[in-house]
Amino acid sequence: MNYPIYMDYNATTPCSEEVVEAMLPYFSRHFGNAASKSHAYGWVAEDALETAREQVAHLIGAKSKEIIFTSGATEAINLAIKGIFEIFRGEKQHYITCKTEHKAVLDALKSIEIAGAEVTYLEVNQKGEIDIQQLEASIQNHTKMIALMWANNETGLIHPVEEIKKIANDKNIIFFTDAVQAVGKIPVNVSGIHLMAFSSHKFYGPKGVGALYIRHNHPLPKPLPLIEGGGHEKGFRSGTVNVPGIVGMGKAAVMQHEVLNEESNRLSILRNKLENSLLQINGTKLNGSQENRLPHVCNIAFEGIEGEELLRAVNKKVAVSSGSACTSISPKPSHVLTAMGLDTDLGRASIRFSLGKFTTEKEIEDCISHVHAVIQEFRKES
Repeated sequence: MNYPIYMDYNATTPCSEEVVEAMLPYFSRHFGNAASKSHAYGWVAEDALETAREQVAHLIGAKSKEIIFTSGATEAINLAIKGIFEIFRGEKQHYITCKTEHKAVLDALKSIEIAGAEVTYLEVNQKGEIDIQQLEASIQNHTKMIALMWANNETGLIHPVEEIKKIANDKNIIFFTDAVQAVGKIPVNVSGIHLMAFSSHKFYGPKGVGALYIRHNHPLPKPLPLIEGGGHEKGFRSGTVNVPGIVGMGKAAVMQHEVLNEESNRLSILRNKLENSLLQINGTKLNGSQENRLPHVCNIAFEGIEGEELLRAVNKKVAVSSGSACTSISPKPSHVLTAMGLDTDLGRASIRFSLGKFTTEKEIEDCISHVHAVIQEFRKES
């Protein structure tokens, strides 16, 4: 099959060959259960598990005991939000988030809202930015958590994490961040953060593996487990652990840590070349901030073109998306772009281009040519 050029790295990334090689022995030769404490098969698996825990922790500046492996970021997000809600069940609870969060966060908060929690959804401006003063003004005596993502999956916007950390710590409130699009892409350090979710397959590890960072040695509470039955992962997440996948996540963490700054600079140059050329097309606009964002992402709106037809035509040669992979089947415009003030038609006619480690300059040039040709054809027909 002749695949199109891949520019949907925010949806998922391919496993690096080195990651696959690191995983393979744990499917066959080293197949033991890490919870089997009485023989060598279990010991080898447990050693591999703890090595990976250290590797993942090192990527984000954490201690290995603060890493809880999950099936992915969605599970980690649910553990963080619902697990904290359960700790305070019976008390008056208030949570703060914003309208452009990933659906995993918004849906989890909606669930606890139905169960009795109060939730404040912060507005964003046309760039997708929150108002820090509005955040501070939203805090109440019974506020339990601020839940704000590190970087937006659709526009690449990076929230002012350092300012949010300070507010949360000054008020002694849990700061939970969905850092799925940031970890392994830009420098991330968990200092001052209480809970953080991230996922292996976003930085060239396998799918089906994620982690929740849980701050230790701090008076703020840790979440109650959602999955029980054996006390695995320090009691936070029971179930036989996915040793091959976790080994792969550890290997991917090591590899990304080694090339983080160099790769960010390379992708920023390629992204800017793509973006600058596409924005020369009449009736285009950048969705989001041009400055404070991830180096490999741009989101562009194409005025006067039907969104579904545009996406279908571009995807013939370039694999892109109109937003989050989790909501790509929906004909509705992105909730992120809607919150930023884009009208329905322009929101549907917006495309996210996200680059990665295998993106080449030739692919950028071919993408530019293809998109220009597609838009020219649509404009000719209209």
